[in-house]
Amino acid sequence: MTKRADAFRKLHQSGCFVMPNPWDAGSAWMLARLGFPAVATTSAGFAWSMGRPDNGVSVDEALQHMRAIAQAVDVPVNADFEGAFAVEPDAVAKNVALAAATGVAGLSVEDSTGNAESPLFDFELSVARIAAARRAIDRTGTGVLLTGRSEGFVVGRPDLEETIRRLKAYGEAGAECLYAPRINDLSALARIVDAVAPRPVNALVGSDFATVAQVAETGARRISVGGTLARAAWAGFLEAANEIAERGTFTAFARAVPFADLDGAFPARGRRSE
Repeated sequence: MTKRADAFRKLHQSGCFVMPNPWDAGSAWMLARLGFPAVATTSAGFAWSMGRPDNGVSVDEALQHMRAIAQAVDVPVNADFEGAFAVEPDAVAKNVALAAATGVAGLSVEDSTGNAESPLFDFELSVARIAAARRAIDRTGTGVLLTGRSEGFVVGRPDLEETIRRLKAYGEAGAECLYAPRINDLSALARIVDAVAPRPVNALVGSDFATVAQVAETGARRISVGGTLARAAWAGFLEAANEIAERGTFTAFARAVPFADLDGAFPARGRRSE
């Protein structure tokens, strides 16, 4: 087990920590510098930085991105590994093994298909995919923490009971943390926490529906923000760019971070930790 995998596991033992989502090495470095104990990649934020929609990158591009983020910071990195870029369990296992070798401390595998007519993998296949990911990680000996994600509330199937059924099964199949994105109701989040206990739960906060303290009260162990920090950054970029394009003025630049403050925040050379 790597040192960062061990540190990541310890974060899940008690309390509630925030694990924000950078989209490149620079944003990862800045979040670690601000004192966050871990960071997580965002499939959407990374895809947008490549000029593509969410889920629009290849497995090789995702693996390269995971290495870049892991090498940029000393804190544990959790990888949004989407659906493991595969359907069948054996292919999931192969890709998860590659992901575990990138230096990340954790990774998630989700159950969305990308097919609007049938947006979630069948229950049995979904469970088998998590079990395959578990076996693959165990064979690497890295100690990477596996998160099982159920995407019902993302893909238009907001059924809390089915989501809980899937998360419980993913935990039994070897997922060590459970995650259902887009649960924006604290009582529903608390129900999930109770249903899958004692396994820790990740909560997504992509709006101001709750504070860290309120999420912690539900019993959730960790908070991520998905692509929302990237969206916030794009908001500032588009505000300034639209002003130039439409008005020919530059007043938005007055709100920019001073060059010296930003430039001085980064090390002369990137760091890599084992």
